[in-house]
Parts: sequence; structure tokens; C-alpha cells
Amino acid sequence: MTDAAPPADANPTPDNGGQPPAGPGFRIVAQYVKDLSFENPKAPDSLRVDGKPAIDLGVEMNAQGRKDGLFEVDLRLTIKASTDAMTVFNVELVYGGLFALQGVPEQDIEPLLLIECPRYLFPFAREIIARATSDGGFYPPFMLDPIDFAGIYMARQQQIARAPAETGQA
Repeated sequence: MTDAAPPADANPTPDNGGQPPAGPGFRIVAQYVKDLSFENPKAPDSLRVDGKPAIDLGVEMNAQGRKDGLFEVDLRLTIKASTDAMTVFNVELVYGGLFALQGVPEQDIEPLLLIECPRYLFPFAREIIARATSDGGFYPPFMLDPIDFAGIYMARQQQIARAPAETGQA
């Protein structure tokens, strides 16, 4: 038996001598749970609720630069499930990521940090919330629907743009 060389296209990425890829982009340096709170205040009665509880969902994104040149992005998700009779559960999660940006034009940094970075963090945060509600006794676990981070960002930008006009300031 002889060792055969791999086909020429087996490694489709070009060898660039270990250099980072050319062009703008970012990479995730780390991901972490910064804060997690789960409350099931009416257990075990909350586990036997008829129908679907009302869901109040809060989403916040924050980003800040660091002295080491990296950017810290936090995705804060708050979920309150309730019926007319009781709070079924409360979940609060702050899930963070540390990102390195490369070659991103100044005008694109904020949208990248507040749209694309949360998009990458979201599936992990969604899984943590599902696991917390499952561990809290809820079946099926609570699964967050996909979030339109671009829509949230644009709405916030429009709100900021209207603020001076609403307060009578220029």
C-alpha cells in the first residue's frame, strides 16, 4: 500500500504564509456568559400552565473598544413569560464576545459591531436560554425566534436622528 498525494483541490484555501486574509473582516477572539439569571417563581405550579403564556422580549446590543484594540460586544436578552395569573419564568442573559477587526472602514465599524457581531453571538445565546428553561422544568424549552439585528439597529438610528427635533434642539 502506498501513500497517495491528496488531489490538488483538496485544500481550496490558498497558502498565504500564515498571514491573515486580505480585505476587511473580523474574527471572534472569545465568547462568554457575562450574566445569566433564571427565575421560576411559581414552581411547580408554573410548569402546568394551560395555553401559551405571553412573552415579553427585550433585546439590547452594546459595543465598546478596548485598550488592546479589540472590541467587546454584549448581547442582552430578557424574556418574561406570564399569564394573567402568574409570572411563568424570567430569563436574563448577557452574552458577550471579543472581536478583532481588520481593515474595516471607520463608517462600517458601528454597524459591524451592532449587527453582524450580535448575529454571530445569537445562536449560542439562544441555546443557553433554551437549556436554562429546559433545566427549569419547561418542556418544550423556550426557543427564541431569529432576531433582525439590522432592523433594530436601523430603528435605533432613526430614533437618535429624531431626538434633537423632538426636544427642539439642533
